[in-house]
Amino acid sequence: MTVDIHDRLNDKLSRIRAGDDTPADFIIADAKDADMGGGIGALGMVAAGDGAMRSATAVDYRAAMVRMMDSGLVDIMLTSLSSAEALHADGAFEDSDVTPAVRLNDATDIWGFRGAGYRAGAAIPFRTARLDRARRCAALGLYAVTFYNDRDLDVATLNAYREFRQRAGQAGMAHFLEVFNPAFAMDAGDADLGAFINDAIVRCLAGVGGDERPLFLKMQYNGARAMAELASFDPANLIVGVLGGAAGTTRDTFELVAQTERFGGRVALFGRKIYEAEDSLEVVRLMRAVVERDIGTVEAVKSYHGALAAGNIRPARPLAEDLLVSDPVLAPEAE
Repeated sequence: MTVDIHDRLNDKLSRIRAGDDTPADFIIADAKDADMGGGIGALGMVAAGDGAMRSATAVDYRAAMVRMMDSGLVDIMLTSLSSAEALHADGAFEDSDVTPAVRLNDATDIWGFRGAGYRAGAAIPFRTARLDRARRCAALGLYAVTFYNDRDLDVATLNAYREFRQRAGQAGMAHFLEVFNPAFAMDAGDADLGAFINDAIVRCLAGVGGDERPLFLKMQYNGARAMAELASFDPANLIVGVLGGAAGTTRDTFELVAQTERFGGRVALFGRKIYEAEDSLEVVRLMRAVVERDIGTVEAVKSYHGALAAGNIRPARPLAEDLLVSDPVLAPEAE
């Protein structure tokens, strides 16, 4: 069976590149690839059936993927290769318009399993998944990089990315590029971090030919100014998307998608903000409503808590706390 990028995603990308998109074309990806970095511990806890809790299994995690795909709320389902193979074996994508995507590299800065200390150091390029195997169940993959303003580290990262692009082209695999902020303080001279990251991205991609370029970016939201600068730089060739980061409050989740769209971003790729929500489907439904400006972020939080109450689901935080913006980068544009 040939697996391709679904028309739903291709059509949205085409309208975005042409500048003909509407808020309904905003792309949402469910990032359920946490096993690639955190192992069992990254999948959280689930009810054991006797009032106790147990560690989630791969079966639990993949069942959540299927529920999300069946909802029709997301455009992309990002997984590990092992999960992608399992979903395809079960026929999960056969009648779905959700595009499967596979994480194609796992540098050491995402190794956050229990007891591990790898994230305290700079990333060393590493790639587990074989592209020929990944291509059997996906035509789209994620490749991630981190820039440190360190010549040797950044050259090693760029060389690994160049080698990946060559092999991805040979395998017929398209990709999107994830750009992490460094996990520790970094000297950017007299520039702020957002400016450094923006310039590093543009410099990285300026010499990349069209057939090797990422379809879009996945990066940390570094504030309104940085998002607007990068999103307006070359919108026909560089579509900017945002990663979710830590779970945060529900208001954080809605503010992040609202501000991303308002300042030119066109993609949101969320992991913990979806998976760790009390009701994953309802939080994504409201994300779409916020992006499409059918509801404001404050009212979306209230609506979410109303849905939890109706479903007899206990919220992780009281409403008053969940209405707060806890992420400082979001606060200036939240009121």
